[in-house]
Amino acid sequence: MNATTREEPPEGHLLNETEWLTLRALADVIVPPSETYGVPGAGDEAIAKTMVKDADGGRKLEGLIRLLATVGDMAEQAHGAAFYELSEDQRQSVGMAFQAAHPGPATTIGMLVTQCYYRDDRVVLSLGMDTRPPMPLGYEVKQGDWSLLDQVRTRDTLYRPAGD
Repeated sequence: MNATTREEPPEGHLLNETEWLTLRALADVIVPPSETYGVPGAGDEAIAKTMVKDADGGRKLEGLIRLLATVGDMAEQAHGAAFYELSEDQRQSVGMAFQAAHPGPATTIGMLVTQCYYRDDRVVLSLGMDTRPPMPLGYEVKQGDWSLLDQVRTRDTLYRPAGD
């Protein structure tokens, strides 16, 4: 699939099959699964669905689709296969090439993947945190050394008071 044409998604879906499989494979390159910590990769189906939902809600779905098409095109050019069909090493090399050639979109997909990944209950539990919202119970914050702010407190005012 090239970046200028796109097969239509099946009714009721936001990504077509190629885009969906590419997203999941790319997300696993960014955050791979870990048997050591018992967590899925970011390409897990539930996490990937969250990514699509967030991209659609943030009006960034078209950009995500273009990004996935570009990654797919780069995989075809470098290895003659779809990105999701490549070996882990080949996916890694295409991902690094994409990051080098398109740093802005690479940062965007990295942020989308990690934000959705670290909202997944399985991942939160693996970090030893409760799977609950921070409010109304809050979280205990370890007290630090407040004297580190003394230099800021004694500094001259950097602004002009309103009304002057």
